Amino acid sequence: MHEDDELMARVARGEEAAFRLLVERWERPLFAFLYHLTGSVEDAMDLRQETFLRVHTQAARYRPEGRFRSWLLRIAGNLARSSLRRRKVLSWVSFDPSRHDRPVAAEAPDAALERDDLRRRVVAALARLPERQRQAVVLKRYHDLGYREIAGVLGTTEAAVESLLARAGAALRAELAAEGGAP
Repeated sequence: MHEDDELMARVARGEEAAFRLLVERWERPLFAFLYHLTGSVEDAMDLRQETFLRVHTQAARYRPEGRFRSWLLRIAGNLARSSLRRRKVLSWVSFDPSRHDRPVAAEAPDAALERDDLRRRVVAALARLPERQRQAVVLKRYHDLGYREIAGVLGTTEAAVESLLARAGAALRAELAAEGGAP
């Protein structure tokens, strides 16, 4: 049995230590996922807490199939979509690796400006994608999930994920090209 599945079985039996281990293991990746979807640190923190509350209360209904991550991200994604719909907020934020990665060497100022401009344009274009396309792109690009796992998170088929990503890629390329050059 997968380690997360075993922890969930223990949570279902009322073992709080197992729940704490799951939270410790998944709190950072879950926060990053929710931040990508909401663009807000506060919202991501609130939704992360709500997600873990749901995990705890639904532990007895969890079926151990080695797909804990998909199940967790599906709960979080549904909560994020509901929250965004309630507030009618449509902005999604892309992960900015430059905030987290240390530069290896100094970058020329004009190259840094071009990179920042491209990043800004990509974030803006991503925010204009339909909701499911945005979520598929975030899961693939920033969380490195495969088609099967993305399908599990979105509650769809692998073929539908492939289609979502293809349409999103075409829309992003077209929009960036129209704005003055694709990356």
